[in-house]
Amino acid sequence: MMEAQANTSRISRRFAELGQAGEMGIVAYLTAGDPSFDATRQFVLAMAEAGADVIELGVPFSDPLADGPTIQRAFERALKNGATLAGVIHLVREVRNSNSAANEVPIVLFSYYNPIFQMGLEKFAATAASAGADGVLVTDITPEESEDYRRIMIAHHLDTVFLGAPTSTDERLAKIAACSSGFLYLISRTGVTGAKDTLPDDLPALLRRARSATQLPIAVGFGISLPGHVSVLGGLANAAVVGSVLVSEIEKASANGSSQASIDEAATAIAERIRSFKSAARAGLSRREVAT
Repeated sequence: MMEAQANTSRISRRFAELGQAGEMGIVAYLTAGDPSFDATRQFVLAMAEAGADVIELGVPFSDPLADGPTIQRAFERALKNGATLAGVIHLVREVRNSNSAANEVPIVLFSYYNPIFQMGLEKFAATAASAGADGVLVTDITPEESEDYRRIMIAHHLDTVFLGAPTSTDERLAKIAACSSGFLYLISRTGVTGAKDTLPDDLPALLRRARSATQLPIAVGFGISLPGHVSVLGGLANAAVVGSVLVSEIEKASANGSSQASIDEAATAIAERIRSFKSAARAGLSRREVAT
């Protein structure tokens, strides 16, 4: 099986900077196009200014098997408003052309395989790379089925991020890691995405297993919703992925419509969330040297 090639991508450079600072990263997820692409652009700029280290833009899809109710509803809103993969890529280009901190924040396109397949792997990779995307995470492609996908992404200098899970054996984690570049996304629990009050008791053991399989940075997601979760992950993971808790702020602010006032309210709430997570990442347990 073809292994992912090491590179000096924007993602890799950001994690290197975080490592030198002894700081955990915050990977922030939003569904692109919810409630509109103009709104998402404002949210991305706000998250970058607030200190998000990597931004994941979710590509809306009609059958999101890995996602919980919060993100499912965001997909529905975005699709209802005409969001497409081409529109998401155009959004990346607009973000890169902005005069803001978002110019340099790494951007990962988070998608199911079907929209990419429909566009065509080569066209997708070429347009995503030229727009300024840095990596791709496809939730429902396995290492065994990914050789063409990875070959084309690598040719366009896009990192390929894969998911490891609590159900993954040590052998499986090694195979997943060998296909990954940029970072390894480790799912904290079985089930779907969604904010949780506590982290699983067996998460430290899972992180140790993943660390034995790779030297890539490890980002933990699914259920990260509180600054205390970030602190608990200090010294174990390189980054925490926050998603549903941010998407829920958009849903709350736009409950009575998607006026500019509600979008501004959501942007402010999202930025405050990011700042609180970054504060936890810069202090306390999160300052411990990451175990190797």
